[in-house]
Amino acid sequence: MRGQSLRRTFNEHWETAVADHGDQPFLVFHDDTDTTTYSYLDFDQIVAETGGTLCRHGVRRGSAVHVALRNSPAFVALWLATARLGAFLVPVDPASAVRDIASQIRRTQPTVGVCARSRAETYRAGAQGMVPTILEMDETTSDVSPDGPLVADQPVTVATCDIALFDRLAVMFTSGTTSEPKGVSLTQENYSTVGEVMAAAVGLRPEHRWLVALPLFHANAQYYCFAPAIVTGASVALTRTFSASRWVHQAHELGATHASLFAAPIRMILARCGIDRPPLHLEHVWFAQSLGREHYEHFAELVGCRPRQLYGMTETVAAVTGDTSVPLRHDVIGEPLGSRVVDVVDAEDGQPTPPGTPGKLRVRGVRGSDLFQCYLDDQETTNRAFTDLPDGTSWFDTGDLVVADPDSGMYRFVGRADDVIKVSGENVSLTEVESIVAQAPGVLEAAVIAQPDPIRDHVPVAYVVPRDSTQPPDVDALEQWAIGNLAPAARPRSWHVIDELPRTSVGKVRRFRIAVGTASVHPVVDLVGRTPDR
Repeated sequence: MRGQSLRRTFNEHWETAVADHGDQPFLVFHDDTDTTTYSYLDFDQIVAETGGTLCRHGVRRGSAVHVALRNSPAFVALWLATARLGAFLVPVDPASAVRDIASQIRRTQPTVGVCARSRAETYRAGAQGMVPTILEMDETTSDVSPDGPLVADQPVTVATCDIALFDRLAVMFTSGTTSEPKGVSLTQENYSTVGEVMAAAVGLRPEHRWLVALPLFHANAQYYCFAPAIVTGASVALTRTFSASRWVHQAHELGATHASLFAAPIRMILARCGIDRPPLHLEHVWFAQSLGREHYEHFAELVGCRPRQLYGMTETVAAVTGDTSVPLRHDVIGEPLGSRVVDVVDAEDGQPTPPGTPGKLRVRGVRGSDLFQCYLDDQETTNRAFTDLPDGTSWFDTGDLVVADPDSGMYRFVGRADDVIKVSGENVSLTEVESIVAQAPGVLEAAVIAQPDPIRDHVPVAYVVPRDSTQPPDVDALEQWAIGNLAPAARPRSWHVIDELPRTSVGKVRRFRIAVGTASVHPVVDLVGRTPDR
């Protein structure tokens, strides 16, 4: 944890950035056709107007503002305005269904709800009269223009109250792949910490520019890109949607130096970017989740630097580990980042595991500072997640399995505890099998699930999406490929070629939605409210 004298609220970081870098670019927004640049001073005026609008509708310290928007200047303005007012943001998937919106609103009781005009009917059906004020946006620059819906008669230019470090600034709902999403409560200090730690991790400077194509309602874009940019006075190029075929061109045209992505969109970029792409010379790329060696090397060549894998969760705020290998590798999440303290324990008895043996990762920190504060309306789950210590720190149980390399000490991600199955007594990581199967000839991406087996306990079963839908891979050829690339226990016992994988809105595969024995999967919206370039 940082020294007392250095601790700032996130709002104070924004105020400092405006004072120190006012004329410098803060936000470069690309909405598919036009690009608009806002300086720190320009955008601070928009934040002031937005704050005034929220105040007019009753938002005060401790109020919730529920936001269901795609990437847009309005989203950023609402986030920073809530920070200034001592209120908190509830950012959610803009494609949320009526039932999900109703649950989110019931649990957070927002004073104001914000949605896209094009999806207002669904939003209002979910709100069910529980939100006093609903503001509708176009998700374009018009929202923050002089005659836009966020303009106020009385702008709020400074904090309206004494904002404390541990005041709530956001509630982010987890993906909810298996049950009702958990609401992760985050403080002003959480956002200050993540900005400072992640800026230091990449040596961020004011002249740098992040490219953000992932959805803003998710932790990745907020934690790893926007927060460190604000802390250092750097800028962010924000695209309205993710486009696999346009990503390289956007990085080039928008002057990006840094980027952060998951493995799934990286594979999509590799499959869709085309041969007429401009050369990139990025200085740094974070990536999360498993990439095979072939995909990693190809993407490194594409962006002009070797991407660096990290590991983190919404709950851990800043990343927990990052690769420090020389050269950087495709298959490790690295070692503890900065001053992080971790340990790896046996999932059954909680005892430390030796190098080379998978165990459950725990992270030590301070709740509300470098770890999330609590789970919303769920004290029981919060108590299970934390083990509080006498010195004021806590161990947080991530629920993820990692293994330390006996030689280098670098950690490798194995998967969620329920992603590792026993096949005839051998441990098989479905996550690792997926990253390898995704490199098979003709395959764009893959999901591997467990199927009960009367002899082997469980066996892996593969679902693959073809790189070219008109020429799907041959199942017999896939089986032969697996023999040469996977250990016997890890080889899928059956293969299914499907149109697309069911995913959460940020690209995580919903394995529970894949039914064994089916030949197709119900199509779902991917990444940012649409299926990218498919």
